[in-house]
Amino acid sequence: MTDFTRFIRTIPDYPKDGIMFRDVTTLFGDADGFRAAVDAMVEHYRPADIDLVAGIEARGFILGGAVAHQLGKGFVPIRKKGKLPWKTIGQEYTLEYGVDIIEMHEDAVRPGQNVLIVDDLIATGGTAEAAALLIKRSGGISRAACFVIELASLGGRAILEDMGIELTALCAFDGD
Repeated sequence: MTDFTRFIRTIPDYPKDGIMFRDVTTLFGDADGFRAAVDAMVEHYRPADIDLVAGIEARGFILGGAVAHQLGKGFVPIRKKGKLPWKTIGQEYTLEYGVDIIEMHEDAVRPGQNVLIVDDLIATGGTAEAAALLIKRSGGISRAACFVIELASLGGRAILEDMGIELTALCAFDGD
C-alpha cells in the first residue's frame, strides 16, 4: 500500500489564515505517485457497476479523466458556474472558506446511470454533495465518491454516507 501523504505538499495559511492547504500538484508531478493514485482508484472501482465518472473542477478533471479512461467509461465535467457551453443545471454549495456554484450540462447524465464522483480532496463535503445533487437531479445515481485526500475531522464523509454514497480516500489528514 502506497503512503500517499508523502506526495502531498502542505501550504499553511492558504487561501486564508488558518487553512492548511493540501496540494496534490506534487502528487501529479511525480510519475510513480500519480500512477499509483490513479491505479488505486481504478482497482477499487473496476468491479463496481459504474457507467460514468464525474470529475469536479479542476483537480478532479485530472484524476477523473484518468480513472474514466482506465475504466473505459465516459467522463462528465462538473465545473464552476459559467464555464460550460451548453444548457446547464447548477447547485450552490458551501466550502470551508466560502460559497460557490457548480454546474454540469443538463444532458450529461441519463436517468438510471451509475456515477462515480472523483476529486482531489474531501473536507466539509459541500462540493461533493452538490455534485451528487446535480447527478440526482439528472436522474443519475451517485454510487460512490473517491478522493486522494480526506480531511476527516471536517465531516464530509458523513454527509456523503448519509446520502447513501460509498466514499474512499487514498489518505487522510487530521484537522484542516
